[in-house]
Amino acid sequence: MKLENKVAVVTGAASGMGKAIAELYAKEGAKVLVADFNIEGAEQVVQTIQERGGEATAFKVDVSSKEQVEQMIDQVISEFGKLDILVNNAGIMDKFEPVADVTDESWEKIFSVNTNSVLYGMRKAINYWLEKDMPGVIVNTISTGGLNGAHAGAAYGASKHAVVGLTKNSAFMYAQKNIRINGIAPGAIQTNISNSLTNINEFGISRAGMAHALTPRMGESDEVAAAALFLASDEASFVNGIVMPVDGGWTAAF
Repeated sequence: MKLENKVAVVTGAASGMGKAIAELYAKEGAKVLVADFNIEGAEQVVQTIQERGGEATAFKVDVSSKEQVEQMIDQVISEFGKLDILVNNAGIMDKFEPVADVTDESWEKIFSVNTNSVLYGMRKAINYWLEKDMPGVIVNTISTGGLNGAHAGAAYGASKHAVVGLTKNSAFMYAQKNIRINGIAPGAIQTNISNSLTNINEFGISRAGMAHALTPRMGESDEVAAAALFLASDEASFVNGIVMPVDGGWTAAF
């Protein structure tokens, strides 16, 4: 098992990519804190993991809250005795608004979930590892929207570009402390994130749609989970500070 005796937190784990990551980590031997605002969905994931012989527990968290994210890290340490892997997966989409149409409310909401939450989790976990003088791994789910300019709206793209910078800077800063930090940039994946898309900005989607038309195919959450497993495992022991596209070759065109 690639994650035997490891303890992991996965945010946004009640559905989609987070669910697939949590279930695969548990299959590979990790004890998993399944964290999500949707506690009923998180509990269902825990039940599935336990039925398959794994070990997991659910935790309700609003990742935009610094206090709740810090409580999440405290909870996994209390529950399982330590923390080895943090997967910052929770995220929300915008409505493809170009910058001229972005409201302050939308900007702040997108950044609170997509960017600030990653800072809160990384800071808490890294300080824990430094205090304990122990290794740690962080995997940030970023999106191809963090690598290119036309995959969503201005707020989403900016929020994900910020996480790319946070990932790379932190990976370099703590490389000699045996703390690895990498990102995954999924392309078009079959998840329920699109269910929240209403009142899509017509101009924004008309522009972004040109890039989306080049998508080779829709990916599956399990394909993203496989990349997250590699980056969390000892097989990636010398992989640090990268953002790995998992997009079927979509961004190879740009």
